[in-house]
Amino acid sequence: MTIAVGDTLPEATFLVFGDEGPGSVDLGPKLKGRKVVIFGLPGAYTRTCTAAHLPSFIAAMDDLKAKGVDEVICVSVNDPFVMKAWGDATGASDAGITMLGDADSSFSKALGLTFTVPDLGFFDRSQRYSMLVEDGKVTIFNPEPPGGQCEISAGQTLVSQMG
Repeated sequence: MTIAVGDTLPEATFLVFGDEGPGSVDLGPKLKGRKVVIFGLPGAYTRTCTAAHLPSFIAAMDDLKAKGVDEVICVSVNDPFVMKAWGDATGASDAGITMLGDADSSFSKALGLTFTVPDLGFFDRSQRYSMLVEDGKVTIFNPEPPGGQCEISAGQTLVSQMG
């Protein structure tokens, strides 16, 4: 079953590369009493993710903050080292986007949002989506249809839906 508006996000633990090196982050405390944007994508350094999806949220950061968003989180089925390097290379980390690795794809699987393309080396990768989560509950959900597009799940689309 795929996550939907009105659902509460499942508990999850992500990997992150912080000041002390690699570590873990529990999702629950990040969501409690907060307005958080989470966007998921197939992979760091992949074409559409790097050229369109991540930049759309970098560009939308000021608008999202103006709408009361406390944190913007990028989730990808990658390890914390790759997520850190990608965040630094793209300017996402400097923009304030939290880069979290769903290395074993357990969060993406729990959302019902994985796909596999063996020819590309993609196994249980995250489908492209964006969502607004308020106190752990999904209030806006924008899953992108397959095919490498980034319109429905883009940062400005989410901003426009927030009124």
